Amino acid sequence: MKVQPFGIAALASVALLAATPTAFSQTLTQSLAAAYTTNPQLNVARSSLRSIDENIAIARSGNRPTLSAAFSQSTQTTRILGNRSVRGTQGTNPTAISLTLTQPLFQGFQVRNTIRQAESAVQAQRAALENTEQSVLLDVATAFQDVIQNRSIVQLRQSDVRFLSEQVRAAQDRFDVGEGTRTDVSQAEARRAEAQSALNFAEANLAASEATYRQLTGLNAGNLHNNFNVERLLPKSVDASVKIGQQAHPAITASLHDVDTAMFNVKALEGQFLPTVNVVGEAGTTWNQSNSIDRQDSAALGLNVSIPIYQGGRVSAQVRQAKEDLGTSRIQVDLTRDQVRQNTVASWAAYQASVRSIFAARTGVFAAQLALDGVVEEQRVGQRTTLDVLDAQRDLVSAQVTLVESERDKEVAAFTLLSAVGRLTARQLGLQVAIYQPEQHTNAVRDKWFGLRTPDGR
Repeated sequence: MKVQPFGIAALASVALLAATPTAFSQTLTQSLAAAYTTNPQLNVARSSLRSIDENIAIARSGNRPTLSAAFSQSTQTTRILGNRSVRGTQGTNPTAISLTLTQPLFQGFQVRNTIRQAESAVQAQRAALENTEQSVLLDVATAFQDVIQNRSIVQLRQSDVRFLSEQVRAAQDRFDVGEGTRTDVSQAEARRAEAQSALNFAEANLAASEATYRQLTGLNAGNLHNNFNVERLLPKSVDASVKIGQQAHPAITASLHDVDTAMFNVKALEGQFLPTVNVVGEAGTTWNQSNSIDRQDSAALGLNVSIPIYQGGRVSAQVRQAKEDLGTSRIQVDLTRDQVRQNTVASWAAYQASVRSIFAARTGVFAAQLALDGVVEEQRVGQRTTLDVLDAQRDLVSAQVTLVESERDKEVAAFTLLSAVGRLTARQLGLQVAIYQPEQHTNAVRDKWFGLRTPDGR
């Protein structure tokens, strides 16, 4: 029992190896906020949504009048032969301008359904944007924990190399005074080489995880400190998790809006079988139309009615195709629901397993530390060999690495579960950032009648 305080201290130092905050620490909330603001993948999704917003303005233009102007000028020369009274050459330079105004009155409900289709597509893309946001934030949380884990493993591997180097030195000293064998020295050297190789791999993994973190957040990985308690946001049971996911996951919301988009597309195409009615007004002026007329003004107002009779089967095929797309989108809803349910249950199981594995890993570290301390003491009195010490050290390092990995897996599993139920967003995490408001751009462009500049001035 005298060695128990030392074992507990060693266990605590390993468990907190990567989580000790400093005045210059870089927190998880700061990392998530940086990614939310600057991540290119998220900005691409926002830009795509702004592009899709314009489809509403495009659809609404179908109800608006169109105005066009035309200008023409030509030179005409006429040579008359055989008529003595008008024999000779005559020429005119007719010039004409005209304005044509067309106001649609009825388009077979195509415009109305196209507008609804565009609005549904915007809603679907907004949900897809939220899903992308969740994916990016999960990647950031994972990369953050990977850096912490790999830094801890590098430190453990470095400590292992130092310990084994000391064992090589001690084995060599014993061999030099005739108390050990060359085998002891070789075993220690082999184990040190193995530890050095593991350290090299750990350093490579750390460099890769830091690069991933930099890619996602735009920040260089400083002294990272996990200050976010994600467990407080998790559902209380697997049933509650499934229920929340089925109600609020953005992937399901997007698929439901895709059904509406496909349905309005069918209706818009069916409208091509109905008549269209337009009011057309035209005014024009012509100069030098003939030798006897210097100027002629004209104006006309008419009602154009077009009744489709047969379109070669093209529209019929488009309607049938759209109905198949509608059926596909409805099946996709069920598929998405099943995927969300499966991900939720799997994430819940992974989280619960990671929580339980931490206790086992801590127990393993504690036991391995006691075993190493005992083997070292027994070696000093000749009851243990150098190989016994090396094996005990290997067991301790393995247990320490397992604990570090278990701590990382628990945090990542918690964020994965939060993403699986659709709650891993900047708003629900409470990040101190300006929340992106997609409806602002939609409202800014949906009723625009003219203008080439985007709302942000481009």
